[in-house]
Amino acid sequence: MRAEKVNPAGRAREREMLLVRRAWTRNERRVVLSGLLGRSFIAIEPFICFLVFGALTAGLIFFPRPSGSPMTRYESAIIVAPIFGLAAAACLAWLIAVLYAPARALTQTFAPIYIVDGYVRYRRPDRETEADSNGYIAVLGADRYPVAEWRSLGRHPLADSVTPAHIEFSYYGGIHRLDGRSTGVIPETMTPGGVGLNGRRS
Repeated sequence: MRAEKVNPAGRAREREMLLVRRAWTRNERRVVLSGLLGRSFIAIEPFICFLVFGALTAGLIFFPRPSGSPMTRYESAIIVAPIFGLAAAACLAWLIAVLYAPARALTQTFAPIYIVDGYVRYRRPDRETEADSNGYIAVLGADRYPVAEWRSLGRHPLADSVTPAHIEFSYYGGIHRLDGRSTGVIPETMTPGGVGLNGRRS
């Protein structure tokens, strides 16, 4: 199971200012950075393809044709160059898709991790729940007012329950620790060349 953020209500955002918070540790940020570096290795292929197709596109548009070429510069720029240009654009989109999630995760390590002595609330799917969701997970304060809630993704529907807990969470990643135990949002360790964050699963 993994969670995705549901935008908190305005009042919950105001209560955020009262929460205890801490910065990400070096080890936590190192794990996320390792994921980005791992994805960077995967991104080498679309990056090279982008450079090749981009160079071909520029060559067909801006450089003169050699003598004896069956096509004029105008013909190559209008007919052939757009084909390579589209290929370059597709490779750029591929490159962005590979790097977007881990790059965004790294930027989120500069936002605080919040600490709450409160409750974790699980609730079952409702009429507004999306098809791939099995319910919601929320952090409640000591007064049981919701601080943040995330959409849960998993195979088995969640049952309604509220459990007291010491919670560490971030709005982007969800709940990092419950009563000092990692939920798997940020792995304790990551092998060199890891390709991203592990989601919490069940």
